[in-house]
Amino acid sequence: MTTVEPIRDKKDVERVERYLQKQSARDHLIFVFGTNCGLRISDIVALNVGDVRGKNYIQIVEKKTGKAKRFPLNDKLKGLISDFVKGKRDKEPLFKSLWGRRYNRITAYYMIREACKNVGLEEKIGTHSMRKTFGYHHYQKFKDVALLQKIFNHSSQQITLRYIGIEQDQIDYSYNNFVL
Repeated sequence: MTTVEPIRDKKDVERVERYLQKQSARDHLIFVFGTNCGLRISDIVALNVGDVRGKNYIQIVEKKTGKAKRFPLNDKLKGLISDFVKGKRDKEPLFKSLWGRRYNRITAYYMIREACKNVGLEEKIGTHSMRKTFGYHHYQKFKDVALLQKIFNHSSQQITLRYIGIEQDQIDYSYNNFVL
């Protein structure tokens, strides 16, 4: 299994968003969900319209861990969701394929890879990059690894730092700034 990386440059995140916005409102919302909430793709594609319509908070049970998770939606997501769910029933999947079935993580993987390739990102990118991108930028803004550890349900801060690529960034920085 290949380890994916976060998208470290905010301008690159914005380029992917603009690309997806032109391609598909669905794909754009999936990406914004992943980079603004830090959910795993399996939890994003499991959402139904009623889980998000008119909500300030989302409450889910994580598929991987079985743990309950509750988090607020930011204004950007609320606006995108409001537009996206118009005319849809609460019980239907939030994200559907062209054939009307629930969108799946494999299709999402190819969508993310294609979008990143089209904006020139050649890093190791996959659906988990959205979650890691959330973590990387959350850490850069708040510098609170304990909070991020709790958000991700990680067992240690070291795991969280390694997970979002900060540990490697720090090692690279030390090598690049050390001369005898």
